[in-house]
Amino acid sequence: MSFIKVEENSDFSYHNLPYGVFSTQDNPRHRIGVAIGDQILDLSVIKHLFNGPALGKHQDVFDQPTLNAFMGLGYDAWKEARRYLQKLLAANESTLRDDVTLRTRAFVDQRSAAMHLPAEIGDYTDFYSSRDHATNVGIMFRGKENALMPNWLRLPVGYHGRASSVVVSGTPIRRPQGQMRPDPAKPPVFGASKQLDIELEMAFFVGAGNKLGEPIPIEKAHEHIFGMVLMNDWSARDIQAWEYVPLGPFLGKNFGTTISPWVVPMEALMPFAEPNVVQVNTTTPNVLKNFGNQKKNFISEKCWEPEKCHLQIMLGTEKTLCPKKVPTNMCFHLLIRGFYSLATLVETSTTFCIHSMTNLLKTHTTLCISSLDPEPLPYLCHQDPYTFNINLFVSVKGEKMSKASTICKSNFKYMYWTMKQQLAHHTVNGCNARPGDLLASGTISGPDPESFGSMLELSWRGSKTIDLGGGESRTFLKDGDEVTITGYCEGRGYRVGFGQCQGKIIPALQQ
Repeated sequence: MSFIKVEENSDFSYHNLPYGVFSTQDNPRHRIGVAIGDQILDLSVIKHLFNGPALGKHQDVFDQPTLNAFMGLGYDAWKEARRYLQKLLAANESTLRDDVTLRTRAFVDQRSAAMHLPAEIGDYTDFYSSRDHATNVGIMFRGKENALMPNWLRLPVGYHGRASSVVVSGTPIRRPQGQMRPDPAKPPVFGASKQLDIELEMAFFVGAGNKLGEPIPIEKAHEHIFGMVLMNDWSARDIQAWEYVPLGPFLGKNFGTTISPWVVPMEALMPFAEPNVVQVNTTTPNVLKNFGNQKKNFISEKCWEPEKCHLQIMLGTEKTLCPKKVPTNMCFHLLIRGFYSLATLVETSTTFCIHSMTNLLKTHTTLCISSLDPEPLPYLCHQDPYTFNINLFVSVKGEKMSKASTICKSNFKYMYWTMKQQLAHHTVNGCNARPGDLLASGTISGPDPESFGSMLELSWRGSKTIDLGGGESRTFLKDGDEVTITGYCEGRGYRVGFGQCQGKIIPALQQ
């Protein structure tokens, strides 16, 4: 595929080509590079080769110390750059392959490079778009009946974070200090946080922005989303719990946010796009009625969990769906060969029959049952798939541990609100986004305990320990703990990965 050797399990395949900013000991100038295998292609060295209609007059963007100028050129320029990079790196292309002098100057071993923030981040917004996470936290603090706030299913909830404390992977994170109120019967105290937590997140960089007062319509939002990174939004839960009413997070969040250095372009992720969560209009009966005459019954071997509002089962031979506790106003979504179909549950005397499309129910089809959610307002509606199958992992390594322990295995596809919806909502009031702005997903949690994306959930607010092996356990982070987030999309014989998002906790300053 490429004349550069790439191992099959490398994050940085020929299909990826993420952008980053790096320097070397012999050349400390920050410059833009593209990762392939264990190499970095220095775009400042080959900028003269970009002669297309979108980049020919803007070659200087590859001579900048950040990606902002390149991001600001817009969608056509990004596509042109990617096409040319894939051509240049192809096994049958001689321009770079056979020019020994140019190759020597252009390629840098990743091990000899220091990575930096890929962009100057003007603004940082953090959303709260995982239904499982929002439900879990709501249950902890408000109970099952009020787990989700009334607005959560209507709009992508978010808050403005602190751009100045966004740091690149490898930067140590100092344990924060602040006010806490561990005993509600006593006054607050000041000290180092005892409930320091991680948040498994992903974030995207805004490319081309919009003018003040002119929203980005959702059908054009993808043209403003440059690429994605991994994120750890470190959180001091005890500080946050005392301060967050009524305006939300502040000192419990703004002391540090870590991102991975390589920005994976959206075009590299599109082969892994999956259908969005179906957001159903409860006022529209008999949605998608044309499902043919075939009736099949399926049984759930798992217990229905009303507080979770959904259930996943595997379909095989004909079985019966147990009606116990299942409301009659339910719908289900069939994920069949990558496409969602929508149907309704019809009550009979002993079972709930599923009316579905003829000949589409196959073994290992995933059945997702969920309550009827409100359909978003028109400015938030889009049908094109913009949810991505990205495998995500979180590991923790204590100072006394010989190897890291994986505490979370999750997936970006669990998100309820898409990035297009987030950006459209962020700008619908006329807010102007700018190249290099960072918009984060919020904690990514899935339906199973091992997919919970925070220690708050994994320890269920500190009520149980998280086993790290070797006699080590945690409820929250200790000084010296090193947290690493990794993620990748799995293709046929290749990966599109993100590298690492890593940070180590150092002790609070002594007073």
